[in-house]
Amino acid sequence: AEVSTQSTGVRLLIKKGYDSLFLHDITTDQNVGSLLAEVLAVYHLRLKVLRVCDEMQCLAKHGHFLPANMQGLTEEQIEELKYKDEYAAICIPQGGSVECEDPIGRRTGRAPNQAMAEVLMKTLTDAKEMVSSKLTGSNTVLTLAVVQDALDRLKGAVMIVYPMKLPPYDPVQAEFDGQEDLSGSQASLEIIEQGALWWAGKELLPEKTLSDYVGRNEKTKIIVKLSKKGASAPGREQLMSEEEKKQMMAWQYRKQEEMKKLHEADDGDDYYNSPWANSNALKNQFHGIGNIKWGPK
Repeated sequence: AEVSTQSTGVRLLIKKGYDSLFLHDITTDQNVGSLLAEVLAVYHLRLKVLRVCDEMQCLAKHGHFLPANMQGLTEEQIEELKYKDEYAAICIPQGGSVECEDPIGRRTGRAPNQAMAEVLMKTLTDAKEMVSSKLTGSNTVLTLAVVQDALDRLKGAVMIVYPMKLPPYDPVQAEFDGQEDLSGSQASLEIIEQGALWWAGKELLPEKTLSDYVGRNEKTKIIVKLSKKGASAPGREQLMSEEEKKQMMAWQYRKQEEMKKLHEADDGDDYYNSPWANSNALKNQFHGIGNIKWGPK
């Protein structure tokens, strides 16, 4: 999928709270309801890609997931309870596995060899870059096709390393199959079942078009905030960016250091050089004597 930096209409910087997510291009005559659907599609697929990347990193280090009833148990406990991983003999990584125990006890500890692990790590690193929020800084639009391409690359890498697929209960395979269970997890809090878009402190109503709010200038760039439906209005944009705050704090620090140095350089005798401190000022003026300073130089 191709990335775009050239605007084809109104460019939206989609934010959630104060965090920039991605750029999205639309035309001013587009219905807000369809815009919201597009934004949510990109938003949720991007979250899926990032979740898969996180789990693939663990997959590369410690192998596939254990069945739920075996997780957290020691080898002795598993033998005593006579539990068995039915996928252990099927889900073998290409080229064999290496032992690397999972400290959390969720995974088998039979990781792919170094070459296959590098395939997974390289692919997930590339996928993260494809959907990174840093793309907003380079004015690169994130389309649904690009996010889907990132997900397809992750699927391809896993298929290379695990030709027989992963167990259906492994989080990576569950994500690929659309069967992920996020209940009770931190990731579930990011899901937006029903969303709303906000601009300039106003909620954009689904039945209206974008031109009802921003006019018909197709070369506009605006900040649009995504939130859950029914939530209060997102906070206004900060007057200064984090970078500007850092610059201001650095400037203040430099000024304080300069004042400190000036104060330390003052030995307390400067008042000797003041005209009012010279008792012979009038006499010196008559004799044409002036600009005499007291104290060490």
